[in-house]
Amino acid sequence: MEKRWGYELIWAEGAGYVGKILHVRKGEILSLQYHQRKDETLYLLRGDIRLEVGRDRSDLREVRLEPGDRIRIRPGTVHRLAAEEDSDVLEASTAELDDIVRLEDRYGRIPRGSDAKPSSRS
Repeated sequence: MEKRWGYELIWAEGAGYVGKILHVRKGEILSLQYHQRKDETLYLLRGDIRLEVGRDRSDLREVRLEPGDRIRIRPGTVHRLAAEEDSDVLEASTAELDDIVRLEDRYGRIPRGSDAKPSSRS
């Protein structure tokens, strides 16, 4: 599936899990987001990714991912990926594909007037 930041390839899908490859083009950034139920683990296959992650917007820290690095993103964790070079990220997650709350997005995918924030984390 083509995205403005690259593309997403679902390579496995079952009753309780999904496997994806996220290809993020150099200089692109995904939305600052969290999931209410979705639990995911990210594994950098190739490239250089800057990950912002924290309990809420005021708690974000930056983590640099190099090939072979992995990180688990539990429900409610605010996060955002930015590609320093063309990058491929393997994502293994629970099956809630539509469970995404966007807090910031450079592509305008947040409804106007939205003040979304993690209800249990803010």
